[in-house]
Amino acid sequence: MNETNETLIPIFYACDDNFVKYTVVSLHSMIVNASREYKYKVYVLHTGISEEMMQRVYDLANDNFEVCFEDVTDYLHSIADKLPIRDYYSKTTYYRLFIAEMFPEYEKAVYIDSDTVVQGDVSELYFTDIKDAYVGACHEQAMVQVDEYGTYVEKVIGISRHNFFNAGILLINCEQFRLRFVLDKFIQYLHTYNFVVTQDEDYLNLICKDHVFWLDQRWNTEIFGEIPYPIEEAKVLHYIMTSKPWHYSDCRHGDVFWKYAKETSVYEEICEVLNAYTDEERERDRISCDNLLALAVKETNREDNYLNRVNQQSRALDRVEILKKIEQYEREGRFDEDVEADPPGRVLMPDEIDYYRRGINQKVKTKLAFMIARKFVNNLIAEKKLIIKEIKGIENFKNLTSGAVITCNHFNAFDSFAIQIAYEAAEQPDRNFYRVIREGNYTSFPGFYGFLMRHCNTLPLSSNIRTLNKFMEATGTLLKEGHFVLVYPEQSMWWNYRKPKPLKPGAYTFAAKNGVPVLPCFITMKDSDIMGEDGFFVQEYTIHIAEPIYPDENLNYRKNVANMMAENSRVWREIYEREYNIPLEYLTGKTEE
Repeated sequence: MNETNETLIPIFYACDDNFVKYTVVSLHSMIVNASREYKYKVYVLHTGISEEMMQRVYDLANDNFEVCFEDVTDYLHSIADKLPIRDYYSKTTYYRLFIAEMFPEYEKAVYIDSDTVVQGDVSELYFTDIKDAYVGACHEQAMVQVDEYGTYVEKVIGISRHNFFNAGILLINCEQFRLRFVLDKFIQYLHTYNFVVTQDEDYLNLICKDHVFWLDQRWNTEIFGEIPYPIEEAKVLHYIMTSKPWHYSDCRHGDVFWKYAKETSVYEEICEVLNAYTDEERERDRISCDNLLALAVKETNREDNYLNRVNQQSRALDRVEILKKIEQYEREGRFDEDVEADPPGRVLMPDEIDYYRRGINQKVKTKLAFMIARKFVNNLIAEKKLIIKEIKGIENFKNLTSGAVITCNHFNAFDSFAIQIAYEAAEQPDRNFYRVIREGNYTSFPGFYGFLMRHCNTLPLSSNIRTLNKFMEATGTLLKEGHFVLVYPEQSMWWNYRKPKPLKPGAYTFAAKNGVPVLPCFITMKDSDIMGEDGFFVQEYTIHIAEPIYPDENLNYRKNVANMMAENSRVWREIYEREYNIPLEYLTGKTEE
């Protein structure tokens, strides 16, 4: 959508007759601070608001802001046979799920809860480019700052506490909602499990997992816990849970709310609400907060909670056990150990391997192996078993004028194919791409995969010292000739593990000894909409190719190894934290509650 003054910005609230007075305050603050360059159409979704209260909202309209009320009763009746819960009609917060379907003319829309004050220009939020994400949203601070809630979302919904969003302020990608059948998925999940802690927010997070554009937290400054910036910088203040200025005269930053409330026709009524709110009701609020926390703990410990049920019913048990094993290994700091056993291997002897593959027979087998591998990879891509969404930083690969050690995180038996595709995209046809593999994968891997392991330009390590010397010599020669060698410096493969693991020095030893750079690659993953045969969503890969790390000719070999390894680690951490919007933290040292 073009950003012009002809653009109509759609904004949605959802409320009932009791809460619409707070909508008036929120909308008034929005109008005061919105850019006059654009036109805005504000929809209030409801199932019954009095004419009197509607008029209070209509009175806020001006040359830039149009206000209308949309009764969703008929729409609810039209899908009533699909809805499994009786109290659905009273849950106004669910109405945000209907926006994309009810208003097909919109590509995107702003949804905002009524318990808010808008200090920023809402047009800035609307024009944020969220690309193909389902929603633009901010992190839910209750999950980040309260361990019980964080544990709940991780153990029940399967989402990191750092990647759970608050659904009170959303930039909804209506096109993606329609294309990805978000409403249908919501209804499906309603039949699957009844989330009772944050309810619709839980469902939305489950559906939108890995498809969220993280907005600046200032767009949803929850009045909860620590706020790491001056309140004047908040674009939206969100009075969540029991933090309501109209119930508590000492509510934090309640003065901001009252500043705007005084300028509205509902001010006196809201004052009456505050004056009438009793100590008994405040005590009930306190108990309600305690009960919600206890409920989160209870749901976490339920054997039949959503995630446990999904694991038991539709996911391959071996994959579930592998994930449990990964968590155990991470907790114990066993980062360099594989969680899946390789075939029993035997020692690779020096006369069994020609690392250069210069013989006629070896050249024929290598050519055949690459033909088969290419067909295999093409089939994986066609069948959506390998999805490469994007390659970022390909210029860093294209601009290399020497051989290089390529490093990559290791999380799948097919991840080297992704790097192979990046190599092909870099258009370096005069220089070959090699992979360092384990001894057992070369000597003992059976069948089709074994053939590829032995003949697709692989460089197997060996526990035999003479073979290892042969390997080191060949690797050095290939690098000096300008070729590329892929090394997994984590020295372990953990299935679909997204964090970078601590690095080992081997890759950097090759680079430092041979005077070539390290090219750090890191693959990030998102759930696709395609369910794999193992009951887990197929992952979409984004390949990040960082700037090459060169050895310093003024430093000795050992110092170069240490420096290059540290820089690679820093680069991977930076990519991980930027792309996942999560701090890199490990379970090491933590104990089970």
